[in-house]
Amino acid sequence: MMQDPEFPNIILFAIPFFVLALAIELYITTRKRWKAVKGYEVKDAFSSIAMGLGNVFIGFLSKIIVLWAFYLIYENFRLFTIPIAWWSFVLLFFADDFSYYWFHRISHQCRFFWASHVVHHSSKYYNLSTALRQTWSGGFFSFVFWLWLPLVGFHPGMIMLQMAISLLYQFWIHTETIQKMPTWFEAVMNTPSHHRVHHASNPLYLDRNHAGILIIWDKLFGTFQPEITEEKVVYGLVKNIGTFNPIKIAFVEWINMFKDSFSGHKSIKNRLLYLVKPPGWKHDGSGKISDDLRQEWLKTNQHLKT
Repeated sequence: MMQDPEFPNIILFAIPFFVLALAIELYITTRKRWKAVKGYEVKDAFSSIAMGLGNVFIGFLSKIIVLWAFYLIYENFRLFTIPIAWWSFVLLFFADDFSYYWFHRISHQCRFFWASHVVHHSSKYYNLSTALRQTWSGGFFSFVFWLWLPLVGFHPGMIMLQMAISLLYQFWIHTETIQKMPTWFEAVMNTPSHHRVHHASNPLYLDRNHAGILIIWDKLFGTFQPEITEEKVVYGLVKNIGTFNPIKIAFVEWINMFKDSFSGHKSIKNRLLYLVKPPGWKHDGSGKISDDLRQEWLKTNQHLKT
């Protein structure tokens, strides 16, 4: 194995920034008492912080697996060798963001991936603490969407660094204290307004705006929905889990998914489909997925789509 360059663990370095930003937002939302902002609920915020801390500690183990997989492909199967240079980081920026878009989109369309991603959507509040509400399980398998990067020749260290940069960028967009960025910025970049839509349980907003850093992917692949004043965002899930217990938050959807799959009288095919079909799907046709809810809503509210 070639000698590896060292890349900093920027997530750990960013923790003081997270704390400071949380304090500033908390001050704004409590002192100013903005009517448009829900602010913080103590139990909810502490649940989110606990999920974030758990993600960091479990991440030490999951990152070993991720790096092993990236190096396995890079050392044995890479098609090219992309040098570590400024221009390769530019290429990687777009490649990583493209990968994130499809990971994020599939995480809403496949219940197996949703079982870990649902954690991030489980809060009925939207503030910077919500950004810390991260999965404890997804890090062990979600990296499959990035495996093509070492295959084409990006160094694993570069990939891990860019993935961390993407995660850091997405921290600041979890807020209601910023309404709109400049028009040119809203057109290209993911923003608080775009991401509020993504965290909404309103039928119009379900499974929209999967962007990491660039909103262009949603516009290109037909999943973009602007935030509109006539349809105020309602945060959380279509069916909220109703708990502040971090362990339940981390694993409740895994339990529900396996119950749906393995209980009752079902064919083997239907049991497997509970793992790959979208959340809300039921083998007897009684369930409704996000697309169903959205189409039903649009029949009577077509004028509010944009």
